[in-house]
Amino acid sequence: MQLEYLDARTLTEADALAIGKLLAEIWPNPAKPLAVRQQQMLEMGQGYTGPEEQAPGSYLIRDQGHVIAHAAIIPREIGTTAGNCVIAGLARVCTAPAARGRGLGEQVVRAVFEVVDRGAFAFSLFQTTPPVQAFYERLGACLVHNPIINSLGPDRHVSPFWDPVVMRYPSHGDWPPGEIDLRGPGY
Repeated sequence: MQLEYLDARTLTEADALAIGKLLAEIWPNPAKPLAVRQQQMLEMGQGYTGPEEQAPGSYLIRDQGHVIAHAAIIPREIGTTAGNCVIAGLARVCTAPAARGRGLGEQVVRAVFEVVDRGAFAFSLFQTTPPVQAFYERLGACLVHNPIINSLGPDRHVSPFWDPVVMRYPSHGDWPPGEIDLRGPGY
């Protein structure tokens, strides 16, 4: 088992299905059958025209052909009080229940954070749940206390993130104060 990177722009239907199976196992939802999850993965890289080092993609680990750990990196230009900034959106982070406790989640998340460390992005911005917050803090992330909005959504005062904890990586740097505009839905 080793870490793989799959460029979202060239993701195959088979790889999108393999990732979709893990996502459906972790977050079962009748409104998002496997075919929808597969299509979402295939659409993640469609139309991307930005810098190569900021391309959307997936870091994953397979065991006997099955994806058992996954993290997506999604570039997103956000609005801040300091101006526009392209961040690495961290999304769809999960590990198969039977593979937990082996550090696989840490491997895929660290891979995304290494893209930030190399300078492709100033920050990674993501949402999580309270039980998982400490995991990300151990990896160098911290809480974001800024209001998060979506100026393109129906109600700009409602956060586009659905999980209660919003974090960024790294915990140091010139993170701007004030409102953060995701300019699109949560991820």
